Amino acid sequence: MQYHLNGFTPGDPSISHPEERPEFCRDKVDVAIVGCGPAGLTLAAQLAAIGDLNIRIFDRKAGPLEVGQADGIACRSMEMFEAFGFVEKVLKESYWVNETSFWRPGAENRTIRRADRIQDVEDDLSHQPHVILNQARVHDFYLEMMKNSPSRLEPDYERELISLVRTGDPDYPSIAVFDCLDKPGQQETVYAKYVVGCDGARSTVRKSMGYELRGEAARQLWGVMDVLATTDFPDIRLKSAIQSADAGSILIIPREGGYLVRLYIELDELHGNERASDRKVSPEFLEEKAQAILSPYKFEVKQVAWWSAYEIGQRVCDGFDDVAGSERANKSPHIFIAGDACHTHSPKAGQGMNVSMADTFNLGWKLASVLKGQAKPNLLNTYSEERQAKARELIEFDRDMARLFIKKPSTEEEEAEFQRYFQKHGRYTAGVETTYDSSLIVGSDVHQAHACGLRVGQRFHSAPVIRLADAKPMQLAETLRADGRWRLIAFADERDHGQENGAISNLCRFLETSTQSPLAKYTHESAESDSMIETLAVFQRSHRELDLSQMPKLLLPRKGVFQLTDYEKIFTPDFEGGADIFHMRNINRSTGALAVIRPDQFIAQILPLTEFATLEKFFSGFMKSSDPTTCEFEKLAC
Repeated sequence: MQYHLNGFTPGDPSISHPEERPEFCRDKVDVAIVGCGPAGLTLAAQLAAIGDLNIRIFDRKAGPLEVGQADGIACRSMEMFEAFGFVEKVLKESYWVNETSFWRPGAENRTIRRADRIQDVEDDLSHQPHVILNQARVHDFYLEMMKNSPSRLEPDYERELISLVRTGDPDYPSIAVFDCLDKPGQQETVYAKYVVGCDGARSTVRKSMGYELRGEAARQLWGVMDVLATTDFPDIRLKSAIQSADAGSILIIPREGGYLVRLYIELDELHGNERASDRKVSPEFLEEKAQAILSPYKFEVKQVAWWSAYEIGQRVCDGFDDVAGSERANKSPHIFIAGDACHTHSPKAGQGMNVSMADTFNLGWKLASVLKGQAKPNLLNTYSEERQAKARELIEFDRDMARLFIKKPSTEEEEAEFQRYFQKHGRYTAGVETTYDSSLIVGSDVHQAHACGLRVGQRFHSAPVIRLADAKPMQLAETLRADGRWRLIAFADERDHGQENGAISNLCRFLETSTQSPLAKYTHESAESDSMIETLAVFQRSHRELDLSQMPKLLLPRKGVFQLTDYEKIFTPDFEGGADIFHMRNINRSTGALAVIRPDQFIAQILPLTEFATLEKFFSGFMKSSDPTTCEFEKLAC
């Protein structure tokens, strides 16, 4: 974490001290976010961190969430929390899912037996673990981050969206009208450049767009409860999938704090027009069902913290923005939906909150880039293209997972089918298998051989490194903050130690001096050299063998009012820790490689270090040349 750039400031460095600036209008905004769930808060936090944007976020609730329904946090979401700067808080409070056990019917089918116990996440899948934490606490961390940002962003609670209409105004094309629930009879009208509906499965924003969630319900009823209980079941503190012979199935998810546990309990099928509420499920009924499945083990509930009954259903929306596919060539979107507003599925795969947050992490930096005049509006088309495809993949995965979990096995082969499926798709449930197709912001894989372990279209797979200037061991992904910047990570060839006319030096010279350089073309002349695109370098030699003073100036930029040197852009493998990033990520030692990383940490390109023309062509497809006459601050202010 870097601070004190423009002068020493005492106190908590996570609390920004913004310079004086004009007050933003409250009735005319850049982005109006509807809904304070995981998707809405991820978007609000990212836009607040990027800064200089007029954002408001609304929710019909009276205040922050206190008891959350979602609790599973995938490895990829933890990587995202690292980019937001609060992963350490999640690591401290959460339950870590280290192993998973599988239980199947016993020999006489009247008991259950442990069939296997496996590692939950494969080695080197991510540097972050799979954890469990109350959704409300995740919300708390986002809210704290928003409040500490320069904009001091806080939600507008007790505001229920009642209408959203498009206008002919090119500056503020949407009008949102809210009922003020804390002031009966009063309404608030907000004019917005962009609106994002994160308002759940019954989304008012989605309905205003004329879309529906489409799909089929499985007609299978499930109960879920968070409880404090006494039991002699030996794996109560392990994630456990339990399939009994004839009493049903349970998924046990231990919760944070050492005592609380969540149970997903299979109930009966629904028939005809029957709904979950018609069954009159109660906590007592769920306890009895759990006792039958866990028999002969004892299970006694002492307190129910939360419970619910739900019907499994997998549905996805026709589109994630307000532009039809046939119109995209001539029109850019202004209204978006994310999270449960555009896809719903069962909770047992642990993907609901994670996929919702991934939706808006994908969208946030794109909105900011367009609003700040840095990118062309066609960049916004890639949100629906990328995330709708991922939602459909999730629906198919969830349908298979739910089917296998409730399947009554009749042979040993069928008994093992669910476990095999779980292990095979472990990368998917960890959130690291998402792959975006070639597009405006994902290049081809023609040069993939230069770094086979860093796949184009997938998230950047971190590895340990040593920071050259201070010999700090760290993960390279710690540099990839959620601040809206692109990164160029240059992996040096084996002959390069930063010397003049080496590949890294030549790349830096091009980036600094060429009129075709994306840094020169897209960075405002009054801004820091790394404000749009940050350049980092990783050398193959030990940090003790390199000379910091020999490094290119671009990797040691002078910044701020005092022109202080930024020493945090040069790295080497962590040889002492036994981790060579070049070996771990299969980076070509002879040629090195250049990784182009999007602001959401996905790999847009893998290129040779000398491929300057391709680098320039890629950015020119969606970026706008810097206009020194435009002052975004004045344009956005009231």
